[in-house]
Amino acid sequence: MNITNLLKIALRALNNNKLRGFLTMLGIIIGVASVIAMLAIGQGSKRSIQEQIAEMGSNMIMIHPGKDVMGGVRQSADDMQSLKLTDFFTLHDETRYLSAVSPSVNSSGQVIFGANNYPSTIYGVNQEYLEIRKLSIDEGEVFTDQDILSSAKVCLVGKTITDNIFKNGEDPIGKVIRFNKIPFKIIGTLTSKGYNSMGMDQDDIILAPYTTIQKRVLAITHLQGIYASALREDLTDLACEEITALLRQNHKLKEGDDDNFDIRSQQELSSMLSSTTDMMTVLLACIAGISLLVGGIGIMNIMYVSVTERTREIGLRMSIGAKGRDILAQFLIEAILISITGGIIGVIIGIGASFAVKNILNWPILIQPWSVLLSFAVCSITGIFFGWYPAQKASNLDPIEAIRYE
Repeated sequence: MNITNLLKIALRALNNNKLRGFLTMLGIIIGVASVIAMLAIGQGSKRSIQEQIAEMGSNMIMIHPGKDVMGGVRQSADDMQSLKLTDFFTLHDETRYLSAVSPSVNSSGQVIFGANNYPSTIYGVNQEYLEIRKLSIDEGEVFTDQDILSSAKVCLVGKTITDNIFKNGEDPIGKVIRFNKIPFKIIGTLTSKGYNSMGMDQDDIILAPYTTIQKRVLAITHLQGIYASALREDLTDLACEEITALLRQNHKLKEGDDDNFDIRSQQELSSMLSSTTDMMTVLLACIAGISLLVGGIGIMNIMYVSVTERTREIGLRMSIGAKGRDILAQFLIEAILISITGGIIGVIIGIGASFAVKNILNWPILIQPWSVLLSFAVCSITGIFFGWYPAQKASNLDPIEAIRYE
């Protein structure tokens, strides 16, 4: 018996039991659709996080004072004063793998203009901080080297600050705001960047010369951090090694001494978040894959029922010359047809559900071809695997006993 005849017989059998065939497919449909939708959401979240990290500066390096032990008591990094201006100048002048370096000091407090006030944080940095953090000027201008030398009371503000302080729509350029009673003249506004992947408002920011914050706000001479940017993302590790060597030399640390500073890069953060989203994607896909397993068991169950119902038919076919492998192929083709048809419908529903999630919930999605092919391949294998045993049972029936079956 050729494959065409077997295919016709399988299609006729499925056509005679349309509702039963559809209900059997339902498990496969739900499983495939769930896997595609879950993978699309997981991959979309991963890409969204990577894009937002890139907007923050994918080659950014953050240096902060490290924890230390004094008198048997572990000190907090906030209490450490291990980073000095000399460290900043060393990194600025002597590194080969950095494109920009900025000191960093900050203070939290109330921003006041007239009767309006808003809690925020002011950051003391230099001009290169804008390049490091991928910030840009919307209106006005950035502070100058002379402003840094003279500790000028000037600042740049983000959109969140202007929206909450200048509620009547005033032009912020040239206005004087107070931060903890210290006046600052606004000389520029920053282009809006919105929220990042960790839910932080990137527009809730005030930038001023680092010398101004050191002397007039905090009254300190040390640095709370140093921000840098590697020449390229692939040079981040080399840049971190170079920074470590220079700072250890500056701090006169001997071989075997622990670093009294911490270095973190956006590359580390990106890798950590990517691995987390990958793990969650796999977990979601596994949960969705359970539906495929349930669908496969449904196929096996229905094929067993079909073999029982058509026992006499099998006996007649075998008595007029059909071989065991023909009977095996007949029932196996039925199982594969159920599985593949369910898989095709599931792929269509899964893609549709993914776009529905994107349009209704505004979640990022990314449908990759491999996820569709994987889901379809798994459902095909499921049909073969769970359809094989009932088909094998049918092929092993004794023709005489099958004809006598009531």
